Formats: sequence, C-alpha cells, structure tokens
Amino acid sequence: MKLENTFQIPVPAEDAWPVLLDLERLAPCVPGATLTSREGDDFHGKIKVKLGPVGLTYNGVIKILSQDVDAKVAVLEGGGRETRGNGTAKAVITCRLVESGGITDVFVDTDLAITGKPAQFGRGALADVAGSLIGTFADNLAAEITSSAPGAAEPETAATTEPAATAPEPAAATPIAPRPGAEPIDLMAAAGISTNRQLALALGAAVLVILFLLTRNRRSGAE
Repeated sequence: MKLENTFQIPVPAEDAWPVLLDLERLAPCVPGATLTSREGDDFHGKIKVKLGPVGLTYNGVIKILSQDVDAKVAVLEGGGRETRGNGTAKAVITCRLVESGGITDVFVDTDLAITGKPAQFGRGALADVAGSLIGTFADNLAAEITSSAPGAAEPETAATTEPAATAPEPAAATPIAPRPGAEPIDLMAAAGISTNRQLALALGAAVLVILFLLTRNRRSGAE
C-alpha cells in the first residue's frame, strides 16, 4: 500500500535536514513512539496505537537506508510486530525536503505493508489515519526544530567525529534514555469512526467472547 503526504515546517531545509537524520530527536515526534536502544545503524523501539478502547504495542527496528545531502532526500525503513498478537507492520519511507522562502515542504512517500487488526480498515481509512498521524508529527517536528534550530547540526557533527578504528568491532546494543513523546494515535478516531460506533464495536466483541465461552462451557458439560 502506497501513501503520499505533505507537510510544512517554518524553517529552512538546512535546519530541518540534520533533525530528519537524527532518529533520537525524530522518534519522540511520532505519536506513541519511543526508542529504547541502538545497535549499529539499527534503532530499536516501540510504538503504541489505540483501536478505540483497545491498545496495541509494536516492538520494532528503524534505520536510515540512504541519504542524499544535495537533493535533501532520505529513505528510512521501519518494521515491527505486535507484542501480544501476530500483527506486523513494515514501511519504507522516503522524505524529500523542498525549501521556498525559508519554509520547507516535506514530501513523504510511504510504502506500507500491514497485517493484523489495523489492516481491517482498508486503504481509504488507513490513508486518513496516515494523514492524521503525519499532521501531529509535523506539528511536533516543527516545535522540535524551532526550539533548538541554532544547534540542530550538532548531533550529526558528533556522529562524524567518531574514530574510524571502532567501525570493524561488533556493534553492541546501547540503551537510549527515553524521551517524552507524543501520545499514541487512536486509529478508529483518525479513521472517522465515532465514539458511539467504537463502543458498539467493543460491546459486540465482548458479546461474541461471552457467547463463545458459554458455548464452550455447554460442550464441556455435555462431555
């Protein structure tokens, strides 16, 4: 499933670019996301989403596949699995920055593959969810960049000054101190499902579970 989104941030592309490549600053801008450790180029973390009254948590990995400084294009890859289910999500995200008059347009192309409960919404609803998530992310990213624009390039500089001799050594997982992040997004609300319908769906699910248990108990008694 391919999704396309665009948002603006009120800073030049040169200020936005280093933050886009700094996953430790970028992740807390994503609703429900938290980084937990780093192993080489792989950043491990988790993301929480809501399906009305039901919460889902995915454990996964995100990394930067490629970056073009001149064109201001970065490609990220992320994947995760539900901690209490069989659902999976994998995405290849291409971000392109285009500056005009000190304002940067960010074009985001996402190639998404998802299984499990969120897949029930279909492409149209997932596109609405992505739009809502991107909108929240854009606001958080703009706040993150504008709050420390003068020092935005510092994390990238620090990364490039590491001794080359340490590269061949096996990468050990390094814990990352959790940073306050954005609240998880409610997929049902973002997809336009009303609170009443969410409650109806939850009630319907509860009724099905009760009927299943009663049926199983009757069969057990009959045996």
